[in-house]
Amino acid sequence: MTQHLEICEVAHGSPEYWETADLRNRVLRQPIGLKFSPEDIEAEKHYRHFACYFGDRLAACLMLDPLENGDIRMRQLAVLPELQRQGVGKSLVAHAEEWARKAGYRRMTLHARETAVTFYEALGYSRGGARFEEVTIQHWAMDKRLTI
Repeated sequence: MTQHLEICEVAHGSPEYWETADLRNRVLRQPIGLKFSPEDIEAEKHYRHFACYFGDRLAACLMLDPLENGDIRMRQLAVLPELQRQGVGKSLVAHAEEWARKAGYRRMTLHARETAVTFYEALGYSRGGARFEEVTIQHWAMDKRLTI
């Protein structure tokens, strides 16, 4: 990648948020026949939303869902298809982990699509439990300790 990646937090309901929702819809939801509902959007109000820009273009995004047990759950990492396997997702996850660590969270959890398990394993995440179906496709629960 020749241009610098810029990662920032975006506010729910802002124009940047709607841009990330559109990216998540195109990359994650439409391919499996899902659409956002008003309830989906409402549920995201309490998440932390992060956007990764490549130049002036949104390249990737993810959400963090704070849990009451001191863990935080990563949700819906989406990277533009043409920028996948170029370090964009890895950079965004590293930023999210550092943010969570500084905020005092002890562990990052996530539900990885089966096709993304090797990506998360390469970043230090471990599978837990058995494979399960979520939003019509196979997933694995994964986690990573954030504190030393």
